[in-house]
Amino acid sequence: MRDTLKLYGREFSSRFLLGTALYPSPAVMSESLAASGAELVTLSLRRQNPAQQSNNAFWDLIRQSGCQLLPNTAGCKSVKEAVNLAEMSREIFQTDWLKLEVIGDDYNLQPDPFGLVEAAAELVRRGFKVLPYCTDDLVLCRRLLDAGCQVLMPWGAPIGTGQGLLNRYNLATLRARLPQVPLIIDAGIGAPSQAAEALEMGFDAVLLNTAVARAQDPVAMALAFRQAIEAGRTAYRAGLMVRQQTASPSTPTLDMPFWQQTEEVSR
Repeated sequence: MRDTLKLYGREFSSRFLLGTALYPSPAVMSESLAASGAELVTLSLRRQNPAQQSNNAFWDLIRQSGCQLLPNTAGCKSVKEAVNLAEMSREIFQTDWLKLEVIGDDYNLQPDPFGLVEAAAELVRRGFKVLPYCTDDLVLCRRLLDAGCQVLMPWGAPIGTGQGLLNRYNLATLRARLPQVPLIIDAGIGAPSQAAEALEMGFDAVLLNTAVARAQDPVAMALAFRQAIEAGRTAYRAGLMVRQQTASPSTPTLDMPFWQQTEEVSR
């Protein structure tokens, strides 16, 4: 059977979601998208206005990628602001897919849990396919599911920090307690090894932007993340060995001739 990512009834071959901001040029952004193999890309109406003539090249490249667009309510701090921007994005980009952000703190860009749930419920009611950027709090995630979200995107660390998976206990708890829910690590990933770890833990995908866009070679870094995510998923499906507190010989002595056991011990 094909191992695909299923979100809101649609299947994706790639488990890598990539942002389109911060690249040194539209051409580098386009090449990075191609190298990543991503089929879902995020973009913000707030930061990039398609009505401006100077941005035509950017939008043309986004459209030519063939990727599913995931407009983002980045920068919104209230329910009203997020809902209004979502409606504008749906009209301009002709998609009801939405990455929902309602920010509650300017310092670490942490989501406002109360506003996020309220906005999610309203946007689901309006027919949006909502992918909420949230913290790793289990109760918050359950409230978002109750609001009608079918996908959750908990952070690994604050946006743009590159700190990786800061709270592995909470993330592991989410994966264990919500086994049937697609969970995508969104924000804070800074290295391919961190993305691989997220997939090894059983998360379904990774969404990032800064780690690729701000790399010395964004195109090569996009490829590195693609390979790491594929490796992490393969490792998860293969089944990682159980960690142990004590050493265990890789060459067992049971059923070996006596003289071979003595020789093995003496090494």
